[in-house]
Amino acid sequence: MKPTATSRLGAWIAILLGSGYFLLPLIATFEFSLKMRREGYSFEAYKVVLSDPGFQASFGYSALLALLTILAGILLVVPTAFWIQLKLPRLRPLIEFITLLPLVIPAIVLVFGYLRLYGSGGWLPFTGSERGTDVLLVFGYVTLALPYLYRSVDTGLSAIDVRSLTEAAQSLGSGWFDILRLVIFPNLKTAILSGAFLTFAIVIGEFTLASLLARPAFGPYLQLIGANRAYEPAALAIIAFLVTWAAMGLMQVVSRNRAALGADEH
Repeated sequence: MKPTATSRLGAWIAILLGSGYFLLPLIATFEFSLKMRREGYSFEAYKVVLSDPGFQASFGYSALLALLTILAGILLVVPTAFWIQLKLPRLRPLIEFITLLPLVIPAIVLVFGYLRLYGSGGWLPFTGSERGTDVLLVFGYVTLALPYLYRSVDTGLSAIDVRSLTEAAQSLGSGWFDILRLVIFPNLKTAILSGAFLTFAIVIGEFTLASLLARPAFGPYLQLIGANRAYEPAALAIIAFLVTWAAMGLMQVVSRNRAALGADEH
């Protein structure tokens, strides 16, 4: 059934309204960020922000923690999802429910639980040192990213024949570590990268955990600048938006390249 002229017009109107709702605030924010100098538009606010040692330190700190979060998340999620699919498929609904809990439990509840359990007076005082607090923050970020990383890896595992690949590797004498390293991980590159980019975007913009754990992350820096400056917060908002969408764009590029390679192989 071919779409009628009315339905096509309605679709275009919906697209235009949605695009306007999404783009107009961004355009207004970008335009405002260019007004730092009274004589006309300039990128002075961006120059001030990018040359600010606080920006460089906080962004570098969050980027490093994002990489550590991605590494820890992959080492946790991939073997777990692989074992669930291979040996314990009946537990899959339970694991899916557990990985969805970070979407239901607010981050502020999570961080207060961490402070109660791992504070300086707790049985394992992570917050007694800066490095310990960093480790605790990475654990928190892994928890926040778990729904996205697990879904991405689980979808990737569902697209391959895990049992046949495992049995073939075992017949050749491979152990579990070699199966994961040489068989499972290479077949999950796209899924892992997709989850990694999502995790990176989450960590870069996260505020609650870093703020209450008193760590110099990018999220608290954004809030601090927003409370004390006029034009720089708009520039920072655009920069943060570009970083997030760059991660999403890279995820799409990787997925398309993987799909193209798969089509060529067939």
